[in-house]
Amino acid sequence: MAAVDVLAVLLAIGAVIAMVVAIRRDRSLRATQARLERLRAEDEDRTRQAGSHSLDDEGLREVLDAGVIRVDPGMRIREANRRAHALLRRATGTLAGKSLMEAFLDPAVETLARTAVDSGVATAEIRSAGPDGPALLVRMRRVQDDGVWLVLEDVSELRRLQRIRAEFIDNLSHELRTPLTTVSLLAETLQREAAGVGDAIPAKMRDRIAKIEIETGHLVQMVNELLDLSRIESGGTLHLTDGVDMAGLAADAAERLRLFAERQGVRLVVETAAELPRVKGDASRLGQVVVNLVHNAVKFSPDGGDVTVRTYATASEVVTAVEDHGIGVPAAARGRIFERFYKVDRARLRAEVGGGTGLGLAIARHVVEQHGGRIWVESDEGAGSTFSFALPVAPPLDRR
Repeated sequence: MAAVDVLAVLLAIGAVIAMVVAIRRDRSLRATQARLERLRAEDEDRTRQAGSHSLDDEGLREVLDAGVIRVDPGMRIREANRRAHALLRRATGTLAGKSLMEAFLDPAVETLARTAVDSGVATAEIRSAGPDGPALLVRMRRVQDDGVWLVLEDVSELRRLQRIRAEFIDNLSHELRTPLTTVSLLAETLQREAAGVGDAIPAKMRDRIAKIEIETGHLVQMVNELLDLSRIESGGTLHLTDGVDMAGLAADAAERLRLFAERQGVRLVVETAAELPRVKGDASRLGQVVVNLVHNAVKFSPDGGDVTVRTYATASEVVTAVEDHGIGVPAAARGRIFERFYKVDRARLRAEVGGGTGLGLAIARHVVEQHGGRIWVESDEGAGSTFSFALPVAPPLDRR
């Protein structure tokens, strides 16, 4: 298993760089938002006292490295700081009085601002000044007069680092795939020939050959899952349809893994509600989520145990839950269980269930979140776990 851990460390190097930048930018953005709240409170005080809205340029320049724009209810820019002008590649002082369309040359920004007026907040990422311009994270918040604050954060460097990470993982995975496939085939052949020879090969040697095959299989699985996760994180296209049947996906996943469960001495049970509403999503990706959860549940279940797959509906969501009666997840680990490469108590898991790649749950989380859903775990350590995810019910089809 040491080879798997070394590979995980190597593949995580690119991720660490992007994560550090993301954390710093996230802290910066939170500080920006806090500063804006203070400025808005001061502005509102001045409004009540003087009957006008104004923020001096010195105050705006104090807001870290973010661009700040204030828009009136008519979607015209009232004020903008120097950083906002720089990010939009405009001369200082030329944005006031322009419409959002004139400033950003993107109709989606005005649509987003109107969404913020209706809902209070809105967020999007755009490319300003054409396809070669900086990537801007735009966060909007409604103010009392139905105007909108815009905070612009340049995330170009973060996106560049994310592309480097994705390319690193993709290239390394492709380079490893061919030799690993060859080693896996050779290990499988060696295992088969050793079994055919019988007692002519010592038991210790047969055991070592079996371990080579198992560890090679783990590496192949990691490479495949890394490629999969890289594609998902890079925003690969989802083939969304309005009629995904989660009950059917649950039954299909159980059927695919039934032989694996039988070999583990585990009984699979499927419980689905009648006339379950459909969800809008990518059936292939959602099926992958269910398979990952069921596979984990079987792997962590004791011989003779049950794994139950349930689907049911709430007022606005369809929930799929996979329950096992295995070793459970410690409370301290539940907040990190969906992180890539994270494993609970590695030594204990290797001894009891043979470990894993630490990527299956990360893939599940990304897929569910791409569908606008949520995923979580409930567990009693030593008594079992229930992994659940909820997806919004698809809106009714307009048959006019």
